[in-house]
Amino acid sequence: MKRLIFYFMNSTHLFRPALILVIFIGSFGCNPDQESSGQETTRTFENEEYEINRGVNISHWLSQSRRRGEERRNFIQKEDIDFIAGIGYDHIRIPIDEEQMWDSLGNKEPEAFELLHNGIQWAAENQLRVVVDLHILRSHHFNEDEKPLWTDPAAQEQFFNCWRDLSEELIRYPNGLVAYELMNEPVADDPEEWNVLVEKALAVVRENEPDRKVVIGSNQWQSVHTFDDLRVPENDPHIILSFHYYIPFIVTHYKASWTGIAEYEGPVNYPGLTVKDEDLEGLEEELYARIKNEQKYYTRDSLEALMFQPIRKAAQYGLPLYCGEWGALPTINEGSRMQWYRDMRYILEKNGIAWANWDYKGGFGIVDRDVNQPFDDLINTLVGER
Repeated sequence: MKRLIFYFMNSTHLFRPALILVIFIGSFGCNPDQESSGQETTRTFENEEYEINRGVNISHWLSQSRRRGEERRNFIQKEDIDFIAGIGYDHIRIPIDEEQMWDSLGNKEPEAFELLHNGIQWAAENQLRVVVDLHILRSHHFNEDEKPLWTDPAAQEQFFNCWRDLSEELIRYPNGLVAYELMNEPVADDPEEWNVLVEKALAVVRENEPDRKVVIGSNQWQSVHTFDDLRVPENDPHIILSFHYYIPFIVTHYKASWTGIAEYEGPVNYPGLTVKDEDLEGLEEELYARIKNEQKYYTRDSLEALMFQPIRKAAQYGLPLYCGEWGALPTINEGSRMQWYRDMRYILEKNGIAWANWDYKGGFGIVDRDVNQPFDDLINTLVGER
């Protein structure tokens, strides 16, 4: 017996049962194993182009989380994906970490891969497309000083093995349903190191999947400022170019504990001058220097101007452009935060740039993960009528 529950959104609960249908499955010959196999999805996406516009990151599920077992399994379930589709998104980006998907010997973790297949299947059932993003490697974390990926051939080979395994697992899904993102936010001292690694990793995927869409970002946290350094592989029309956007940083990451500006508690503004001179007074010298560096004037026009490099490169190669992460923490005043979101959405959609905001249930989330309550104003700003 399988119970299907249809949900609607309101201001106090993310999911409230509106109608319960009990369906006995037996005569249809449904095999439970097929629910995570991806076999059913070919009926819908097999001959479709991979096209995305508005998405959200399913963060802290198979990436950047210590949840395991039932806690991890319960964190994202089908009703979450139903909800995402119901409010108007057309795709999800699923970050995955090496330490969750493979053990220390490089063997696939069956439960983690089962969850990944579940997520893809739930997306397909909701007509959502998927970006599978290899987010953090054991040899590369974008915020760590030591990143052996750039110097250790064995670490690079393990990176390639991850993609051999992922291709083997996900090749069953139609090209119109799933895209691969080679690696999240590479941080190499020399951009050429990333360019070389891109060519080799892409070749691994292309061994068996010549037409799969592959997302490739720029060096140094997929910054707009380093996009001119990215060498785009030649003669491959199945590439999506990607950048991330958290500018102005003091606005998007105000009081974020993992940053060098976390101790600043004065006012932050957008649009206009991010920090006023009088709000710098009395700051400790090192913090003063960091905040002073963030003291700049921003408007919608200046935000758009900073996207010039990726927009130009995508046009040069005739490739689609994707802003795979953007978002602002709810720590700044709500007026500035919502205006930044409105301006960002306007810029991205004006320029035909597909996007996935960061994130669904994390610190930047559209849903409060502690009480499963949607943030209606943010959701409306992101996917409502403009």
